[in-house]
Amino acid sequence: MTSPTRLTAELEGDFVVFLIGLRINAPWKVSAWLPVIRAMPRMLRELGQQPELGLLGGHFAGMTLIQYWRSTEHLNAYAQSRQHEHLPAWRAFNQNARRARGAVGIWHETYRVAAGQYETVYVDMPAFGLGRAGRLVPASGRRETAAGRISPPAV
Repeated sequence: MTSPTRLTAELEGDFVVFLIGLRINAPWKVSAWLPVIRAMPRMLRELGQQPELGLLGGHFAGMTLIQYWRSTEHLNAYAQSRQHEHLPAWRAFNQNARRARGAVGIWHETYRVAAGQYETVYVDMPAFGLGRAGRLVPASGRRETAAGRISPPAV
């Protein structure tokens, strides 16, 4: 459902934006890239069922997954945990990637965002991006302009 008003997102405290993507370099080498694609839903399901792991929200943009995490500590703990889905999937990817020699590429970027040091606006949009990870509020008053949304509130 879309909202007919201008909204902006708020999220308490610092957070992390994690981008991860896949590039299929050799589409005919299905055994190299299909396991990676199949592993992602298991990880997302696990993270959705266990909010204490730190994932605040996320969505796909083509072959890129955009995620919002509470902290780099949460993100790294999940990535390195032997009790969760990521580490076995990462190991399997590396084994397949070595055998397939460049058939599939993977990348990621991690950004720490300090509290209040971001700006968002959503017009005629359903909850999306940071607006799904945090909460949506009217883009009015000091939040009416991009400069106002990224500036600290007046004291």
